[in-house]
Order: sequence, then C-alpha cells, then structure tokens
Amino acid sequence: MRILFLAFAGMLLWSSAHAIDPRIITAVNPKEEEDMQLLAERISARLATLRKSREARPAAPMPRKKPAAASAAAAGANAPQQGHAWHYDGEGGPAHWGRMNPAWATCASGARQSPIDIRDGIRVDLDPVQFDYRPTRFQVLDNGHTVQVNLSTGNTITVTGRSYELTQFHFHLPSEERINGKGFPMVLHLVHKDAAGRHAVVALLVEDGEPHEVVQQVWNNLPLEKREPVLAAAPLDLDKLMPSRREYYTYMGSMTTPPCSEGVLWIVMKEPIRLSSQQIAIFARLYPMNARPIQEAAGRMIKESN
Repeated sequence: MRILFLAFAGMLLWSSAHAIDPRIITAVNPKEEEDMQLLAERISARLATLRKSREARPAAPMPRKKPAAASAAAAGANAPQQGHAWHYDGEGGPAHWGRMNPAWATCASGARQSPIDIRDGIRVDLDPVQFDYRPTRFQVLDNGHTVQVNLSTGNTITVTGRSYELTQFHFHLPSEERINGKGFPMVLHLVHKDAAGRHAVVALLVEDGEPHEVVQQVWNNLPLEKREPVLAAAPLDLDKLMPSRREYYTYMGSMTTPPCSEGVLWIVMKEPIRLSSQQIAIFARLYPMNARPIQEAAGRMIKESN
C-alpha cells in the first residue's frame, strides 16, 4: 500500500510538471482510491504552497557597478607612488631635499655637509695623493642632473694609507666649492670608493683658458638622449685630466646630491684645470646651473698642503 501511495505521488508530481491528465492513471479499489485521493490533495496543497513561496521570494539583486570616478580613485590609491624627483631649483631644489624623502634627511640635518667655502685651512706637510690613473674605457651618460663619465676598473688613488678606486666623474656649473669666498666657472668631481664602501672625492676646479683635450673627448661622446649611455671607441687618458701641481685642501664632508651621505673624504686640488669658454658653454647649454649652495663648515678641520 505504501509503495502504491509513493508511486501515485510521484506520478502526480510528474503530471503536475508535465501537464499529464491524471485520468490516464489506472483505477484501483475504492479504499485505495480514497487514500490516494487524500494524498493527492495533500500533495497539491504542498505544491501550491511552494509556488506561492517561490513567487514571493525577492529577485537576487544585480551586482552594483562602481562609478567610473570611484574606480579610478581606487586604482590611483593602489598605484605605485611616483619617485622623489630632486632638482636644483623650485620645490625639488636643495632647500627641500631633506624633507622630500626620509632617506634624504641628512641633507637638512647633517653636521658635515658639502660643499663648503674652504678658508682658514691649517697648513701642514700633507702626504701627496698617489694617483695611479691610466688610459681606460669609458661611457658618457646624461643622467638628468649632470654629464657623468663611467669608467672601467683599474684607476686608483692612495691617501692616508687607503686605496680608493675611481668609479666615475661628473661636472657642476658653477663650481660648488669656493676657496676663500672665490667661486669658479665649473668643477669636476672624481668619485672614488674603497673596499669598505667609503668614498673619497677629488675636486678639480675649472678656469677659462685653453681647450682641454680630455674634456673634449667627453663632449665628442655626449649622448643624444638622457639616461642612454654612449660607449666611447677610444680610451680616456685620465692622467692628462689632472693639473701639473698636486697640492690640495682636504676635509671631511658629504656627497653634494641626495641622499647627502656623510663620511666622505674631500680632496680639492689647489691648481685649477683649464677649459675653453666654448667647452664651458657646451655644458651650460645642457645644465645652466647644477650646483648645491654652500653649506656651513661648522668648525670642521680643514688642512692644506704647504
């Protein structure tokens, strides 16, 4: 009997879904027919309840589309931030370097910053700087702040018992250093590093005079585009870059560009080198002014050769 009820219920459900006339179902005895009729009524009532429940259920909400402006704002919030661009004037100029990037705080707070006005030096018998420069391969790079000459290995100086290797030199106009208040048209900074990562910078002050063959070789290889280095075909004879006399001033200072790291040994040659006015003008067309202002000497020891 139970099996018959279940079969009848299944047929009734199927017929409800497929519009089958229930009269096609084979007749059964009166008692079973009465029971099945009662079951059919219950099933019909249940189906009606389910249909009403389905019709009353609210439609699933469509996903909300973010406004274009909100999407753009979210994308901007997650986008990488622009790098800290420093310059020599305006909001990116030297007065702001120390606040532009936490890593550059020394530019504002350092006690031994460069450049300085070199004056009142103590005259002593300084050991000569031993320059071991030789012809070397080089690249010329306009890095957006100056013209920089990157050098192959093998060029060193030895001073105070330490050996430093020359890695690159670059130009500033006008000179960053002053000597007893006097400035110069340009300066070259020759950047060296020792095995422990300490820096020594040799400064070559520039006066107007005859053309300089080594600097002309650099100008001949100036790149057409910024940040695209040019590898020169012929080597550069760095020994010819130096002045004939090797007396110098020395003090402890910093790099003159961000992050303005301190602990740099400065060696400023007393005798300037000479560039022609045309050679100076070539650099001035690229960088009319790329010199950091003079920093406080703050009582630092300055020594000079006798």
